Amino acid sequence: MRQVFTIVSISKLRIILIFVVIGLQLSGCSRYLFFPQKQWVRTPEQLGIKYENISLTSSDGTQLSAWWLEAYGEVKGTIVFFHGNAENISTHLGSVYWLPEKGYQVLMLDYRGYGSSQGKPGIPEIFADISAALEWTFADPRTEGKPVFMLGQSLGASMSGYVVATRQDLLDGLTGVVLDAAFASYPEITREVASRHWLTWSFQYPASWTMPRKYNLIDYIAEISPTPLLIIHGTQDAVIPFSNGEELFAAAGEPKNFLRYDGPHIETFKDVQLREMMLLFFADAQARQKE
Repeated sequence: MRQVFTIVSISKLRIILIFVVIGLQLSGCSRYLFFPQKQWVRTPEQLGIKYENISLTSSDGTQLSAWWLEAYGEVKGTIVFFHGNAENISTHLGSVYWLPEKGYQVLMLDYRGYGSSQGKPGIPEIFADISAALEWTFADPRTEGKPVFMLGQSLGASMSGYVVATRQDLLDGLTGVVLDAAFASYPEITREVASRHWLTWSFQYPASWTMPRKYNLIDYIAEISPTPLLIIHGTQDAVIPFSNGEELFAAAGEPKNFLRYDGPHIETFKDVQLREMMLLFFADAQARQKE
């Protein structure tokens, strides 16, 4: 049965604009969607979390780095986390550091070009990196017999959502999928961002024409069904408008849930109530799997 959760308690925080549109306007290359940072600013150990540096190999031989965060006590399940387009896993740690305490082990991937990972980011190359992370997770003995969930944020949500929607073998290994602040279409989000400033307003359509069209999540999200899906989006998202979440939810198949909150872009898990809502989704998805 469809459920819609509504939370209106998160405070408004400063928005960091993660889509830089000038590059998009003047180039026909998807690499301008990505703003990687090589240096880590912190490690899980500094937050008191036991972790392991993981080395993965993408299908084209690119060496990738990742962190494996150990769960506290009995393991309830595994989360494979795919971050947004800027910086690296060390700056996105704030989204998932709390999960080990709740009994969930976490794999955090740095796409090619991010952190210690080799190569340069681009589409569709990063899709292979996402696939490699999921394949590694399913093969690791620490995940055996436990549910595996995928959590993507922002660009990471749009990319990972597309990957599992088009790879049935990967989708079959997941108990549930969470997409936080995903956008529906590469051309549409480019046009929308370019339209926000007078300097770039006149370039909004030419810029959108340079973006890849055959990987739009809106065209594939229905294929995630019948795997349980949770879509999360802040109503005050100034980076990826809330309407993207509504469009994706409408296009998705059942079972699906929509968690909307009154807050900005990917500030979701600063709110304890929102964390609990996602944990409830995990429990419900696991119960469905056992039926």
